[in-house]
Amino acid sequence: MQETSQSEMRNLLERQREAYLAEGVVSQATRIDRLQRAIAVLKNYETQFVEAMSADFGHRSEHQSLFTDIASSVGPLKHAIAHVAKWSQPEKRKAGPFPLNLLGAKALIEYQPLGVVGVISPWNFPVNLTFTPLAGILSAGNRCMIKPSEYTPATSEVMAQAFASEFAEEEICVINGGPQTGADFSSLPFDHLLFTGATSVAKHVMRAASENLVPVTLELGGKSPVVVSRSADMDKTADAIMAGKMLNAGQICLAPDYVFVPTERMRDFVAASEKAVAKMFPTLLDNPDYTSVVNERHFDRLNGYIDQAREQGAEIVEINPAGEDFRQQPHHKIPPTLIIDPDESLDVMNEEIFGPLMPIKSYDSVDSTISYINHHPRPLGLYYFGDDDSEEREVLTRTTSGGVTVNDVIMHVAQEDLPFGGVGPSGMGSYHGFDGFKTFSHAKSIFKQTKVNVAEFAGLRPPYGEKLLKTIRQQMR
Repeated sequence: MQETSQSEMRNLLERQREAYLAEGVVSQATRIDRLQRAIAVLKNYETQFVEAMSADFGHRSEHQSLFTDIASSVGPLKHAIAHVAKWSQPEKRKAGPFPLNLLGAKALIEYQPLGVVGVISPWNFPVNLTFTPLAGILSAGNRCMIKPSEYTPATSEVMAQAFASEFAEEEICVINGGPQTGADFSSLPFDHLLFTGATSVAKHVMRAASENLVPVTLELGGKSPVVVSRSADMDKTADAIMAGKMLNAGQICLAPDYVFVPTERMRDFVAASEKAVAKMFPTLLDNPDYTSVVNERHFDRLNGYIDQAREQGAEIVEINPAGEDFRQQPHHKIPPTLIIDPDESLDVMNEEIFGPLMPIKSYDSVDSTISYINHHPRPLGLYYFGDDDSEEREVLTRTTSGGVTVNDVIMHVAQEDLPFGGVGPSGMGSYHGFDGFKTFSHAKSIFKQTKVNVAEFAGLRPPYGEKLLKTIRQQMR
């Protein structure tokens, strides 16, 4: 992919910033219009987006793309349209301390656009993870520069055409290019930068942004654990876990990465997983619902994890309902593969999997699962299955993760009224709904003093004396 020069990107940034400053106050009508035009982009280019994503992946389920990337992007934009008037209202705060709160003094917050926001979006959900943050960016009144992934070039090209059909470059522009373009993009003096991707890359992005003191929101990933309680319905549990793991062939930042199962129920879970997969995907190779691994590099990486685990004696359960031969195929599909009680030294236990492989770890006490989770990097998601309320509380209160879904996986990301974000190595900052509006706004604090000279009345100005001492004592009561 041809690189975009840094000077060209800087020119676009300057044009967007000048247009933002010339616009002055960004009206609610303008914000809603931009949100509506973003929806129009999705609807008008729906077919092109779906076809491009399938081309980029080798094969990607059409129905999945419509659900995860098109419809799931329209929802947040509509939510923002419905709530932007409320979100952008000044927020009253309590004035104080005494005596500054006397005689009608007021304190409030006004939410102001930041200006120009940069977005670096990933390849796994290239449309959704571009448009969903736009709900917060546009509702807050900002302009935006987007750098989509070079790993999905067809989708990135459609994205550039689609945005150009509804937006001037001074409002939203798409910057295509390879790794050098991405590195240069990270170093631009944005008013805010959102990066979604790998933790290893995020370190470089944050370092580049720091040169201009650009605040960043990092949406990363990590190894999201599942704790299956002894009280869990195993068939329902395995059905939900395997559906989440096989969606997009496991190429999801929130995919369940490994599962804790009670020792005595391990075989039940394996059998239930096999049954769940066979029900959803009776065949895999030519099944239009089963997505391919995105490219040969990731295909080889995942097969390398399986080979290493097998060589070191781990039990491998390949779930292949039709007994198909995956050695001969036009794409990069991998059957869902369980790795039973893998050694902790294996790559599959130390790297984010991002594919349809699932390590299963047996446990005897829930305390041991909590200890394990707490001694590993904090994940983006955590999942608990069971009907034991006290045990559920124990898992949720004694572990830290970006978010939690109980008795399902991934679905907390679909709640627009919940902030979505990570913690520690799984990310910083959050967006979605009002939280996204606030992330991409400047919360300006405003104090309105009364016309009465309160400072003189309270002795706050020289020459100091008894009045000030009385005010001090009053504050210290």
